Amino acid sequence: MFNYKEIKGLIALLRPELPLAAGICVIMGEIIAIGNIPSTRELFLGFIWGFFLSGSAMILNDYFDIEVDKINAPQRPLPSGLISSKAVIVFTTIITVIGLVASFFINRLAVLLYIIFWIIGFLYNWKFKEKGLVGNLFVSLSVSITIVLGSIVVDNPLNKGVLIFSIMLFLFNLGEEIAADAMDIAGDKKRNIKSIAILIGRKKALYISFSLFIIFILLSFLPVILGLFGISYFIIITLTDILILFWGLNLIRSQTIKKGKMYIRRLYLSGIFGIFLIIISMIIV
Repeated sequence: MFNYKEIKGLIALLRPELPLAAGICVIMGEIIAIGNIPSTRELFLGFIWGFFLSGSAMILNDYFDIEVDKINAPQRPLPSGLISSKAVIVFTTIITVIGLVASFFINRLAVLLYIIFWIIGFLYNWKFKEKGLVGNLFVSLSVSITIVLGSIVVDNPLNKGVLIFSIMLFLFNLGEEIAADAMDIAGDKKRNIKSIAILIGRKKALYISFSLFIIFILLSFLPVILGLFGISYFIIITLTDILILFWGLNLIRSQTIKKGKMYIRRLYLSGIFGIFLIIISMIIV
């Protein structure tokens, strides 16, 4: 159906590192909820749920953002002409169906959440991205639900640790969303997106973003205070927080769009690295 170049383009549309992170967050939710390693079936289905829900949203983002990307990222598969709109629709359908089928093997709530958050992702990419902060909140909510889904997979919803991590993930992603918008003002104006950066200026938007990272850092110690996690978590989260603080400070001091985007990516990678280490520590302990 697709040739080699098109397959590479479709993978680029998918942005594998982001769906991968979503799948890992579901697994993290599972491990936190039961305090142990879930079954292979639970790990696999949870990962598929998060990966393909996130993946479909990533692809739709490029589909609806083609005019903006002609300014912000002309090298992307759609604006460059490497991938056609028809191919994107076919690929999105395949990705969506795979995730939905996996949901049926989890439980009814997983199916319902998949449908709800797929619709939220579609509405965000289609219309609500233009609403600025409302769109940012939509995305952050969709990201934070991955942790909660993990607890649903292992039949332990409303777990305290899961809820705290879900809020942390929400705050971290919201900070990233606001910062990313601050780097895309030129293209966002073309689509008439009312981002915080456009409304109040790039610098003020970055300070708001940094404030959310600070709240995330403060909240990250709550599981230790409540006695939910021990010394290994404390060490890992402290190191992660130091990295987030360092890159966050560099972000608000950045003088160019290129530098700003680099620091946003490093913030993201630091967060993912911290999550990965926390998962490993929980498995070992």
